[in-house]
Amino acid sequence: MIIIGIIGKIGSGKTYIANKITKFNFNADKEVNKIYKKNKKFYNSIKKIFPNQITKFPIDKKELQRIVNKNKNNLKKLGKIVHPIVRAELKKFLKKYSKKKVIVLDIPLLLENNIKIKDIILVYVDAKTNEIINKLKSRKNFNKKTYKIMTKNQLPSVYKKKKCNFVIKNNFKKEFVNKQLNELKVKLGI
Repeated sequence: MIIIGIIGKIGSGKTYIANKITKFNFNADKEVNKIYKKNKKFYNSIKKIFPNQITKFPIDKKELQRIVNKNKNNLKKLGKIVHPIVRAELKKFLKKYSKKKVIVLDIPLLLENNIKIKDIILVYVDAKTNEIINKLKSRKNFNKKTYKIMTKNQLPSVYKKKKCNFVIKNNFKKEFVNKQLNELKVKLGI
């Protein structure tokens, strides 16, 4: 089995790349959203830490944004609770799809959270910050302050690129990106 880890800045196009490689994807951001919507245990843990800021279940992302924007250390507090749950879901995913030829792990903080997977092939999605921000502005819950706090929580791009086996440049033009994806698939024999 080939395991590909997709990493890059927030909004760089990781999920697009992951979906173009295979349908067998573990998307950490989607898992986190499921946790916010369905995991009562997570809600109770967060409610204990932020009793006045979390007002309802399912958890409202805007409440989480306010918590993070109020104090950047709150992002770490949230991460300490949510990341172990995401890791548990990742283990289930790896077991379920262990017989597939190719799987993709779309985990933005793969390196930051020191997730070690034997023989993983890392692909960095490289996009210019101004293009990323222009794209993110169209998202419903985009908040520039939250974006900056979350970005500072990531390792430097230069470091991440050095750790990767491949870099895909994303200018948000499908033809340009798909050409690189096809070259990557040929190199990997998939």
